[in-house]
Amino acid sequence: MCENGSLRIAIDAIPLLVRSAGVKNYLFYWISHLRQLLGDRQISLFPFLDRLPDLNHEGSIASSMGTLARQGLLYALNLWPNRAWDLIGPHTDIFHTTKLLNPPRRPRLTAHLHDLTCWLLPEFHQAPNVAAEKLFAERIWKRAAGLIAVSESTRRDAVRILGLNPAIIQVIYPGVPQPFFEATAESAASTCRKYGLTRPYALYVGTVEPRKNLDRLLDSWQDLPASVRDPFDLVAVGPEGWQSAQTMARLRRPSPGLRYLGYVPEPDLPSLTAGAAVFLYPSLYEGFGFPVAQAMAAGVPVITSNLSSLPEITGGAAVLIDPRSVAEIRAALDRLLTSPATRAQLSQAGRVQAGRFHWDVCARQSVEFFEKVLGRG
Repeated sequence: MCENGSLRIAIDAIPLLVRSAGVKNYLFYWISHLRQLLGDRQISLFPFLDRLPDLNHEGSIASSMGTLARQGLLYALNLWPNRAWDLIGPHTDIFHTTKLLNPPRRPRLTAHLHDLTCWLLPEFHQAPNVAAEKLFAERIWKRAAGLIAVSESTRRDAVRILGLNPAIIQVIYPGVPQPFFEATAESAASTCRKYGLTRPYALYVGTVEPRKNLDRLLDSWQDLPASVRDPFDLVAVGPEGWQSAQTMARLRRPSPGLRYLGYVPEPDLPSLTAGAAVFLYPSLYEGFGFPVAQAMAAGVPVITSNLSSLPEITGGAAVLIDPRSVAEIRAALDRLLTSPATRAQLSQAGRVQAGRFHWDVCARQSVEFFEKVLGRG
């Protein structure tokens, strides 16, 4: 635990109350490790949250009634600046907001920059989400005392697109949960049996939505020569997202060699990932790309996109492709599936690169960031 007990931080934890993937994953582990470093009493959670149960992307960390009450409070506080919140809200040095548009005025305000997809790829978001993100940028990002970007790519996008002051933005990489570093192909055997995976497999993990580009991946898989494809299954893991009906129909259609497992609970993901021969992630934009970093930590060779943050995160330890090119995805698959030596080389390089991403390092750098915002660093 950190000896400095004077730093008090309130974190807007609303994303933990909804069905979510990347941001919820980040917030859960970030809060957990900040509390390990500073102590539970130094990290309060808005609105009136306390303990963190096991991570579940499909549900809220609170009860049904508690979730509705807190979401109602958020809605009310977002309607107009409410000075009463300055009196009843947490008395802290920092308020770090994620969804609250009218945070308390008393402490210093900070926030995260996860990605700029609502500006760069608005067609991949629902219109209300785009409007909400742009309002958040005006109300929060442009007046915050400090911002944490999850990658250099995201920091550059925020400066270029929104004109944010680069001096207040610090890049702090997220971490990878320790079980991914500890998982091995051997330890994956029981998980594979649990899900009925009896053959070598290529793996995709992510929400089924247009930005993840799963249809081109399916096209590339089908275009592989039968001699390359037939010894392997293609396994897709992840919940159904928005505008995914066509893709879901393809995933659920009986097809030799294609398995769709849907949402897989967090405890099963490390071993399921480690059991894969190849990890596939042809996303059209990522602020960080948790599944890619997790696959590298588990020693699985990665094929991913050559854009946004993904070259930065993989650091030369993955095969990069143009995600809009079915031919490039297919060629990368052909190369890795037919070359155990290349897979072994990428596996080793990926483990080394993933060593840059640890939650305890992220928490320590975040505390240093907060101290700097307060003028103590």
